[in-house]
Amino acid sequence: MSQFLFSLHWYDVLDILIVAFIIYKIIDLIKGTRAVQMVVGLGVLFVTSLLSQKLHLVTLHWILTSFLSSIILVIIVIFQNDIRKALMNMGQPPFFRRVYFFGEEREIEELSRGISSLAERKIGALIVLERNTGLRDFIEKGVRLDARLSGSLLVSIFHKESPIHDGAVIISEGKIAAAACFLPLSQDPTLEKELGTRHRAAIGFTEENDAVAIVVSEETGKISFAVGGKLSRKMDEKGIKKVLQRLFVQNSRHTLTGFRRGES
Repeated sequence: MSQFLFSLHWYDVLDILIVAFIIYKIIDLIKGTRAVQMVVGLGVLFVTSLLSQKLHLVTLHWILTSFLSSIILVIIVIFQNDIRKALMNMGQPPFFRRVYFFGEEREIEELSRGISSLAERKIGALIVLERNTGLRDFIEKGVRLDARLSGSLLVSIFHKESPIHDGAVIISEGKIAAAACFLPLSQDPTLEKELGTRHRAAIGFTEENDAVAIVVSEETGKISFAVGGKLSRKMDEKGIKKVLQRLFVQNSRHTLTGFRRGES
């Protein structure tokens, strides 16, 4: 043991620390997601392959070995969303992560007032707030507005008679960037069956990036918001305002000062 310690160099320690950090980040990334079950499943296959070799189960061992020989490709296919999310996180500066914020209290007031008005009238709505991850691809596929954030404008957009009431409104840098934006739906089979398209789109979209999605139910008028693929339901105007103030913080350098991962 002592001989091993004496032969250990600083770069060996660095190598071990980097690998440990990568493993920790992978575990932290998949924790609480469907990926955990998939990892367990792959682990079961690997153990079964070792046992089949020890027990001389030739056919079973050949099948499992053939499957596991393509494990890198299998992992990429199965975990493509998680890998994309991890790469997006790696592309963001670690200390001064840029967050599109609400520059004035007026903007938070306008947004929360508009959401409350939509809820009172039972007008269905899906509103997405851009943060670190740019949403330009989705904005360009919608109807560009670049309009000043206004509660009355949000009500007008989502009114049933409006030609752009379908889809989501995306708010970027305190402005209504686009309307009629269509978002991917969550494929999570464990979601409640009563959740409608808007709620599934809010969950599915925030699973893939760090945006915040606010949903107003057309049937009940209830307000929900989604962040990190997690849905919080039965919010009111005051609750939404508190969430917005916590997630979007202004300072003089336009950097993030008050958000911690996992806060909602």
